[in-house]
Amino acid sequence: MKRASTYAPYPLEFKVEAVRLFRESGRPLQQIADELGVSSNSLREWVKRSDIASGARPGLDSDERAELNRLRRENRVLREEREILKKAAVFFAEETKGRR
Repeated sequence: MKRASTYAPYPLEFKVEAVRLFRESGRPLQQIADELGVSSNSLREWVKRSDIASGARPGLDSDERAELNRLRRENRVLREEREILKKAAVFFAEETKGRR
């Protein structure tokens, strides 16, 4: 289960502008992050996600990642349901044998 964030996320416009500033300035990532008041890890992640979204880097964009997570959840539920059905089939098969 995800833990609730204790701070409001940065607006998308802020992230896009931070990535643009980093790319166009030629300055070190840490310097840009310090000037913007964000962690260098956050800015690094935003740059990475931007590269993935533009196709410059392999990986899943946010829509694809959300779809993958949804499918994984659905797959887990289906596996659990299948296990329940297997157990029920065994139970009813044994019950049927006992009635003959």
